[in-house]
Amino acid sequence: MSDTRGVAGENRKIRVAVAGTGEFGKNHVRVYREMEGVELVGVFDRDAGRAAGVAKEFETRTFYSLDEMRGAVDAVSVAVPTVAHAEVGCRLMELGFDVLVEKPMASTLAEADELVAAAKKHERVLQVGHVERFNPAVLAIEPVVSKPLFFEVHRLGVFTPRSLDVDVIFDLMIHDLDILRALVNEEVTEVKAVGIPVLTDKVDIAHARLEFVGGAVANVTASRVSTERVRKMRFFQRHEYISVDYARRDALRVGVKRPGPQPEFAFEKLAAPSVEPLRAELEAFVSSVRSRVEPKTDGRAGREALALASRVMESIREHDARVQPKAQSDPETQRNPEKANR
Repeated sequence: MSDTRGVAGENRKIRVAVAGTGEFGKNHVRVYREMEGVELVGVFDRDAGRAAGVAKEFETRTFYSLDEMRGAVDAVSVAVPTVAHAEVGCRLMELGFDVLVEKPMASTLAEADELVAAAKKHERVLQVGHVERFNPAVLAIEPVVSKPLFFEVHRLGVFTPRSLDVDVIFDLMIHDLDILRALVNEEVTEVKAVGIPVLTDKVDIAHARLEFVGGAVANVTASRVSTERVRKMRFFQRHEYISVDYARRDALRVGVKRPGPQPEFAFEKLAAPSVEPLRAELEAFVSSVRSRVEPKTDGRAGREALALASRVMESIREHDARVQPKAQSDPETQRNPEKANR
C-alpha cells in the first residue's frame, strides 16, 4: 500500500478527525485526545449542535462538511449510523483520508464491497472497528489456540437506546462471529439460528449454532434485553479448556496435568496486556496509517464477519417463516389477532 501524501514519517503527528459524535464517536474523540503521536483536529456530525458540544468538551474544532476536512486531516474514524457507513467512508477515502469504520462495516454486503473497492482504488487504509479483537483477553489466548473444537459464547446486555437501527446480530453477535472466524480460521459450513424481537421491531435476542469445515462447533447467544451484562467465551481443545471474560479482560487456561480416575488439573491465568481495547484499536489504526501495513481487522475481515452475520440473520428468517404458520393456526392467535403480529 503506497502513501501518495507522504504523511507516514515516524516523527510526524497523524492528524485525525471523527465523523459521528454519538456514544461511539465520542469515545473515539476521547481516546484520540489522549494519544501520543496524534493530533485531534476536529469532529463532524450532521447534527451540528451535537458536534459543537463534543468539540467544546474536548477542545477541538467542528467541521461542517466532510469536504471541509480536505488538507487538514490524514485519517478519520467513522461512527455515523450504519446505514451511512458506505456513503461516508467512500467519500472520505475519495478525499484522500485513511478510514476506520465502526462495525458492522455496512448495512449490506454490496455496500461493504463498495468500501473495499474504494480503499483499493484510492490506496487508503480501511480498518473495521471490531474492537474485541483488541481486548486483552483475546490477545492473551491467541498464542495458545490449537485446533479448538467446541465453543460456548454469551454476549448479554441490558437494554439501552443505542444501535437500535440494526438487529442484535449486527450490533453484538458480530463481535463473536468475527473472533470465531479468526480463531478457527476455517469456513463455516452450517448455520442454524433463532431470534425474536422483544422490546423493538428488530431481533433483540438470538442464538446461533455454527459448524466449521474442520468439525469445530460454536453455540453463540447474544441479547440486548437481559437483566445482567455478560461477555464470556469458553472453548475446548485437546486436553484443555480456556475461559475468556471480555468484561474482566482476562483468560484462564485449565489443562489436564494428570489424567485418570483421580485427575489433576493445572490452572494458568494467561498474561494479558493492561490496555483499553478501544485505545489498542485506535493505536493499531494510527500505526497502519503511518506504516501503510494492512490492519488485522481490514476490509476483508470486516466483510467476512458481515457475511457470516447475514447468514445468521437469514437462518433466523427461515426459522421465523416455519414458526409463523403455527402461530396463525393457534386458537389463542385466532381470538387475539394482534398476537400473530408481535
